[in-house]
Amino acid sequence: MSGYRIERDSMGELQVPAKALYGAQTQRAVNNFPISGLRMPREFIRALGLIKAAAAQANGDMGHLPKALAREIRKAAGRVAVGEFDAQFPIDVFQTGSATSSNMNANEVIAHLASNAGVKIHPNDDVNMGQSSNDVIPTAIQVSAALAVSEQLLPALAHLHATIDRRAKELRKTVKTGRTHLMDAMPVTFGQELSGWSAQIDSGIARLNETLKRVRALPQGGTAVGTGVNADARLGPMICKELSKATGLKFTSAENFFAGLSAQDAAVELSGQLKTLATALMKIANDLRWMNSGPLAGLGEIELPALQPGSSIMPGKVNPVIPEATAMVCAQVIGNDAAITIAGQSGNFQLNVMLPLIAYNVLQSIQILANASRALADRAIAGFKVREERIKQTLDRNPILVTALNSVIGYEKGAAIAKQAYKQGRPILDVALETSGLSRSTLMQLLDPAALTKGGVHGGSGG
Repeated sequence: MSGYRIERDSMGELQVPAKALYGAQTQRAVNNFPISGLRMPREFIRALGLIKAAAAQANGDMGHLPKALAREIRKAAGRVAVGEFDAQFPIDVFQTGSATSSNMNANEVIAHLASNAGVKIHPNDDVNMGQSSNDVIPTAIQVSAALAVSEQLLPALAHLHATIDRRAKELRKTVKTGRTHLMDAMPVTFGQELSGWSAQIDSGIARLNETLKRVRALPQGGTAVGTGVNADARLGPMICKELSKATGLKFTSAENFFAGLSAQDAAVELSGQLKTLATALMKIANDLRWMNSGPLAGLGEIELPALQPGSSIMPGKVNPVIPEATAMVCAQVIGNDAAITIAGQSGNFQLNVMLPLIAYNVLQSIQILANASRALADRAIAGFKVREERIKQTLDRNPILVTALNSVIGYEKGAAIAKQAYKQGRPILDVALETSGLSRSTLMQLLDPAALTKGGVHGGSGG
């Protein structure tokens, strides 16, 4: 019993660990939800601290909260925001759908810390003044997501984009066999192939920036059901102003608090953009895996950096571990999006009741996409080596090069040449020289792989 103290809330008395900074409502949630062992993410706790500090400042400025109390709440909330007390947030992700328990967890910890400064502070009446879990938690989701995208994901994507562009420039003249349906197609340069990756990442960045405009429109001030009951009408906009000042991001009040509380459309939209980004990264990761396949029996076009042994039984085997890890991240993000989509549908009348799940999955998706993007840039794309001799060998024997002769000899004759070259395993130039009636110099000009990467018609009209 000496390891516990008695705390009280509106439901009565409860034992709480003696050293805990939280109170009875947090402990009830710990007792009620021993489900996954997963806790609310650091970014979410940071957002709760920022919101509580902003609310204390606003309530103090408006004269609703004594200055001394507002000052101590703001200081304590600031310490929560920077992560000093994350261990004091023990509640499972799978809890009450409004995450009231997590809001009260923050209120209790901040009240406890602030009261230690010599002033008596109540978690509901003071720390939670003018607020409800029903507007605090949706706001915390949007603040934490906006910060995580802006501080983690967008910089990581910018780094990946720059890395791809640098390699594309380096390899702009290196020609390789193009592939459609995984089958040989007309030649492209590595620079052109990588430019496709670059465009995908660039579009992902643009989509995220567009979505963030809506994520930064906060429902704080709607309180219990969207009407703003028990809150000064000025509170929501003032909290947005304080949050903007504290973070450097521009937060605004949502135009409609009812939508902000009952729906999670901004989070669902953001998750959709994260899913789109995940599909782009998986495409890039799988291109790298195919290009690296072999080294003898696969495509063998590139060598990825060798990072670790690839087999516990086959000596010397090295695997494309970073693209594989990236692909798994993408699968997780796509799965997270499915859960978030279902959760977004769970707004019943005036409140969504899957808020903790949305918070956890959105923030996990942002974090792992950011980390995977940096790993893909630094440990795969930046350091892969092109196997130029292997590429030239396969390019010279690519029967699809005959496409360049269509305008001179026609499709049917070109198809016959391609089939013969493939069947005999001979370069297309040699077979075409025997059967097309064209000179070697003309054929060399028409079948020049580098010239073919520039598009257009090479060598006259017809066909």
